[in-house]
Amino acid sequence: MEKEMLALVKLKNGEDKFTKFMGWMQSDEGMAERSKFAIPPKTVGAVTPDKSAIMFKVFVTDEDGMTDFVSGKNPAMKAIFDECIESTQLWDLSEIQL
Repeated sequence: MEKEMLALVKLKNGEDKFTKFMGWMQSDEGMAERSKFAIPPKTVGAVTPDKSAIMFKVFVTDEDGMTDFVSGKNPAMKAIFDECIESTQLWDLSEIQL
């Protein structure tokens, strides 16, 4: 079952961290890895003006896989996580009936 989650990624200092991180996320390897637990084409991203943080609304198919990915436990993402990411936060989004 698909659920919506919100991820906030704070990047380490350095101009190239945003470019490196987003380059990996959009690479064939990054897309293949993300496809294991989410639906990448449905992901919506927003970046702060200084490019120090990125927020992603993600349509998740495997919550444990998403949690491992965002926490840096995913082996395929470990190197880019260690190099570029200062901290992450993850929220489960649920609809409120009006």
